[in-house]
Amino acid sequence: MSMSHVRLAAIALALNLASAGAALAQSVAPADDAGPAVAAAVPEAVGVDSRPLVRLSEWIRKEDLDVRSFLVIKDGKLVFERYSRGLGRDHNYELYSITKNVTALAAGVLIDEGRSRLDEKVAPVLAKARPDLKAALADKQAIELRHVMSMSTGLFYDFKPTDDPIYYGAPDRLKLAAETTPRRPPGEAFDYTDVNPILASATLGADAGMPLQAFAEQKIFKPMGMAHYAWERADGKGLVSAGWGLRLRAIDMAKLGMLVLSGGRWNGRQIVSQAWMRTMTAPSSAPWYGQFWWINDIVATEPEVHAMGFKGQFIVALPERNAVVVMTSMLPIEGGLRESKNVLAIRKMVNDFVLPALDNPSHAGPTPARRKALAHELDLASRHQGKPGAPADPTDTPRL
Repeated sequence: MSMSHVRLAAIALALNLASAGAALAQSVAPADDAGPAVAAAVPEAVGVDSRPLVRLSEWIRKEDLDVRSFLVIKDGKLVFERYSRGLGRDHNYELYSITKNVTALAAGVLIDEGRSRLDEKVAPVLAKARPDLKAALADKQAIELRHVMSMSTGLFYDFKPTDDPIYYGAPDRLKLAAETTPRRPPGEAFDYTDVNPILASATLGADAGMPLQAFAEQKIFKPMGMAHYAWERADGKGLVSAGWGLRLRAIDMAKLGMLVLSGGRWNGRQIVSQAWMRTMTAPSSAPWYGQFWWINDIVATEPEVHAMGFKGQFIVALPERNAVVVMTSMLPIEGGLRESKNVLAIRKMVNDFVLPALDNPSHAGPTPARRKALAHELDLASRHQGKPGAPADPTDTPRL
């Protein structure tokens, strides 16, 4: 927008959440017509050995893991689709930090359109929209968007594990983020803190001239034919976090992995530029972290990019295999950020079962016996409950 007063109005609109954005934040939206859905195929029809995938499902049941969905896509075809607890394709899930990965894609669109820049200083943008926070933002003038999205702002937040207001019932998350204390200069070190996605949501919404979730719907969800999506848990001022609150179906999570593999294209349309996809998935503040995306931390033997969410939500893209793995679950969180039990679980699943299935040295075609074994196991899995490995919040309940 060229006129300053129009720009100010747009920023205020973004940060205070106009009614259209509020509706999206609180409800499930229908899909737009964006071409055919992801087609299913028998694993062996695209060179995948179904037997390791059957063994994977058996192992999940044997360990009594609460894995709610597990998908494998190979060459654009859905070759393995496992649900438990009677769930199905249309259920959506709270994705926690995978919300950050979608935020990174939205940031790429804004950068492609010239409305955001990685070297953009976030404090002036936010102070213009929220003059009441100008003093609190005064010591954050050097923080750039790249620092926010690479977890290197150097900000310290005194996290309170029980009902911390940054997550639960916050009247004004941006105020909490603005009042944090700089602990080290921006760009100096990786430090994973959920202050950063709040700054990202507010800054990108201001750049977009609309709430971030409304921009993502317009530029990502609808063009990619997603359904039953919702971006919830807005604060008292209507600002959603860019770090949690997004709900997607597992099949739509898979589409995000496919978008990464395709260099930002979906059904012949360039959703995000190839240049941004390279930047987003290149090491930034740490060898294993780019711009809100993780790199080469699940598979050690070949290139890999992934999205990771609290309690065991994952999208793993394997470029050399042209394959995507998706999991939603309620697995244990103990062990730290990169070594939690749910991270160890997805590493085992991908390395010990999925990669052998993709290798398939015999290249055997579909057989009645393999089809029967796969169908039988998926039927058993559909009725398996699994023992939740983490405390459940109301948002953890899958929804239609």
